[in-house]
Order: sequence, then C-alpha cells, then structure tokens
Amino acid sequence: MNLQESPELQSFREEVRAFLADNLPPDIKQKMEMGQSLKKDDYQRWMKILAGRGWLAAGWPEEHGGPGWTPAQRYIYDEEYGRHSCPRVLPFGVTMVGPVIIAFGNEEQKAEYLPKIANSDVWWCQGYSEPGAGSDLASLKTKAVKENGHYIVNGQKTWTTMAQYADWIFCLVRTSDEGKPQEGISFLLIDMKTPGITVKPIVTMDGGQEVNEVFLDDVKVPVENCIGDENKGWTIAKYLLGHERTGIAEVGKSRRQLQRVKDIAAAETIDGMPLIEDTAFRGKIAEVEIELLALDATILRMVSAEGAGKPPGPEASLLKIKGVELQQAITELLLEAIGNYGSPYIREAMDHGWNEPPIGPEYAAPVAPHYFNWRKSSIYGGSNEVQRSIIAKMVLGL
Repeated sequence: MNLQESPELQSFREEVRAFLADNLPPDIKQKMEMGQSLKKDDYQRWMKILAGRGWLAAGWPEEHGGPGWTPAQRYIYDEEYGRHSCPRVLPFGVTMVGPVIIAFGNEEQKAEYLPKIANSDVWWCQGYSEPGAGSDLASLKTKAVKENGHYIVNGQKTWTTMAQYADWIFCLVRTSDEGKPQEGISFLLIDMKTPGITVKPIVTMDGGQEVNEVFLDDVKVPVENCIGDENKGWTIAKYLLGHERTGIAEVGKSRRQLQRVKDIAAAETIDGMPLIEDTAFRGKIAEVEIELLALDATILRMVSAEGAGKPPGPEASLLKIKGVELQQAITELLLEAIGNYGSPYIREAMDHGWNEPPIGPEYAAPVAPHYFNWRKSSIYGGSNEVQRSIIAKMVLGL
C-alpha cells in the first residue's frame, strides 16, 4: 500500500476540490454548514450538477455511465467530497440498486434503469426491512405470487427512507416457502405509482420525517422486473448490503464534523477559558481523531486490495461498525461543546428560514436534533451487533 500520491492523483485531487468549491450552490452550502434540513429540490439540484459533470455515479464503470475511476481516484473523490459541505448523494439508486443491476441485471434492465439513475432522473428507495424482519432479514414475509406474467405483491416494508419522494422501490420479496428461508427470496423493482402502494410517514425522535412505512396490497409487478434469477435474491441482498456498509463510514464527513467541534470549542468558554483548552475535552477530541486516522488507514488498505482486483468482503462490516460509532461520538462531542445551549430541543431550527432568536449561538440550535437522529446509524445497514457476528464468523472463524 503506497500512501504517496502520484502527480496525476494530486492533479485529480485539485480538479475535484476546485469543482466542488465552484459548483456547490451557496444556499445549499449554508444549510449544510448550519446543520439544517434539505428538501427534495436541494438534493435534486445538487445531484443534477454532479450528473452534468458525470460524477454522480462515482463508483460505476465508464460503460454504464460512471467516470470509470480507479479505486485510488474514488478514494480521493470521497475524501474531498466529505471535506466540503456537500449534501450526501442519496445512495439508494447510485450505490445500492445501480451496482446490483450492473452485476446481476440483463442487458434490457441495464439499458432501461442505469441511465436514469446516473442522470438523477429517477429516485429510488429500499424495501428491505419489515415489522419483525430487520436484522433478521431472512424472516421477511412480503409475498410475491406469479400470475399471468406478473407478480402479485402483498406485504409491508418499514423504515423506508425517502419513500415519500421515490419514483421506484427495490424490494426483497418471498417467492417460495420451500427450503431455507434465504432460498425463497427474490429481488424486485417496483414502480411507486403502481396501484396498491400506500406510503405513511414515521416521525423520528428528532422530529424528522425521512422514514416511512410502505404498504403493498395486490401490487402488480411485471416478471421482467425481477433482477437475477427468481428465488436467488438473497445473494443479491448480501451484495447490496456490502456496498451500503462500505459507504456508511464517511470518514471525510466525520473529519468535517470534528473540525466543527473544534471551532465551537474555541468559541465556547468555561470560567473564561476556551473549551478547546480544557485538557479533558481536548483528550476526547484526540481520541476520536486517532480513531478516524485508524479507520482511514483501514479504508486505504481496502482501496489497495480493490486496486489489485479484490472486491469488498466482511471488512465492510468493520467499516460500518467503526464509522457509525465515530459519527455518534462526534455528535456527542458537539452536544457537550455547546453545553446548556443544547438543552432546549428546537425542531424548527432544522428548517431553513427559521428566524426566531435561538437560545444561545445560532449554530447550537440544530445540534440536539442531529444527536438524536444519529442514534439510528448503528442500526441501519444491519445493526452493529449483526456486523460483529459476521466478523466473528467470516474473519475469526468462530
């Protein structure tokens, strides 16, 4: 693993840095820096800008609409993207179903869906979790019965992020009850405008409405919308989850948030002394920073292995665990840094244009909602407890 960047990679880094600095709309940047909520239009505008540059599907091969970057270029892009105040690219199309269609779809499916994802013309959501089938995904009960060239789908999905905006949903459904539970699952693409689909919001503890319940009642889905072979969806599901877990770490974003901790700690005082000079608090910052460096080194090892042709394996679970633990630790530091200003819970402060004078500095108001929101990160993408079991089995052989 060579950590020294070549002149070509250094030039690429400068290109990425300049593009992000010059093209991120100022209003979106302001919302991101203030920790405020983004609307669908904000995400869409930014993703269209990336798509226009050919950088939305950053991890895709060139023949399918991506930039065809090497693993090292992708690492640099992700790092610089995280350093800037850029909105997260919604992963459901670009980093989840897109790679699945590339790997398992037929030529007609690739031609139909991939260009629309790469251009941000179609929004996707994920239909995996169900009531009673979250971490134990193989116990899902949503049923798909084949009938006259269609599947008739009945069931319920939950914790479906951005379903209220999505045009399509990719779903795991049960197409057979024979054999092991994993052997009767298929991977379907479903148009959200199909009759029989109902979306109901779930209000989370931070006051947000990003997740939903999705009810499917006699929903007709063409058999051509099945990706891969029928009853082989479990293999596809694991492939998708590997991509999802690898992307959750977001080291660049954590670095930016840690810098925010430092900036706030420099502004806040305790008995007339800046908080950043408090030995105990500095120690907490240093501990997180060291862990971030270690996580970054692990990602670099994966980049090196990927450059040699080795796809992500169970180490994706390790990235997911450590990445979200650090994200949660940073939100805890932010809450500690603003002190008593974090006590009032002001949900409206997440909305752009909220002009009531907040209690304390303006930057303090969104910190508590973010703290609450990030409690969920150790659950989605497969809970951290499940990830530890995967590591124990696949890496340690236990």
